[in-house]
Amino acid sequence: MKILAVVVTYNPDFCRLKSVLDALNQQVSHTVLIDNGSSDQRGIVQLVESNKKITCMPLSENQGLGTALNLGISQARRLQADYVLLMDQDSVFMDNAVLRLSSRFGSGLDNTQRIAAIGPRFVDAQKGVASEHVKFELTKIGRIPCRENQPYVSTDFLITSGSLIPLRVLDDVGPMDETLFIDHVDTEWCLRARSKGYVLLGDCEALMEHDLGEYRKRIWFFRWREVPVHKAFRYYYIFRNSFLLYRRKYIPWSWIRIDLIRLIQIFGFTLLFGPDRLAKIAMMFRGIRDAFLGKTGKFGS
Repeated sequence: MKILAVVVTYNPDFCRLKSVLDALNQQVSHTVLIDNGSSDQRGIVQLVESNKKITCMPLSENQGLGTALNLGISQARRLQADYVLLMDQDSVFMDNAVLRLSSRFGSGLDNTQRIAAIGPRFVDAQKGVASEHVKFELTKIGRIPCRENQPYVSTDFLITSGSLIPLRVLDDVGPMDETLFIDHVDTEWCLRARSKGYVLLGDCEALMEHDLGEYRKRIWFFRWREVPVHKAFRYYYIFRNSFLLYRRKYIPWSWIRIDLIRLIQIFGFTLLFGPDRLAKIAMMFRGIRDAFLGKTGKFGS
């Protein structure tokens, strides 16, 4: 079983990135690092150039998450890998976690279920708390607890980082959607795979330390909440890509309903509590407008 990891970077923290790569070096056959136009690409190249198990592919500009992942997946095919492990620059696999993920495929489970991907549980790098896997409920994303001695659960969604995918599944489901550029690349692929009859599994024993890498603001709105705060341009992609996906026939209403509620909450929190609120709200409306105009790809291109 040959596993190739694809790590996508953009202006990473070098110490954190080294931890990511060191952990992968012990658990996968090879790693392809796709740098999306970082300001210090030379430093990234120097970080990995002495490691023969890592191939570095620096891009001259930021071409988006979907494009970078697809370049790595193409490299996995050229190197005749069986599985591809998709990673970001802030997630560090714990000991034997990749082995645990891959063992689910080798146990014969994939002969009884059409498994599109399997992902680990995340341990918050700041709080040290392990996450639960998720399901679509009536108005929100619900949680699926891992019971004692339960190796895995069926889940409705996996984030990109940590997802282990067989190359044969990618051949059938198709590549990542490059037109989305950043947000919802993982959402779209997972929902597309499920529309083709595949299932997604959340592993209960494989753990990965994950740093959200974003500022979170604690606010009171009927209860205490931690709300992620992004730069203004991200709200363009969040809103545009959501509305683009709403128009696709294979996107289930269960996700659309939950996501619409989430967008309303984001708008409300930004309006009431967010810094730089006017610029962010302008980006939200521009994203919605561009979605109806059918605009995709990088903002402003």
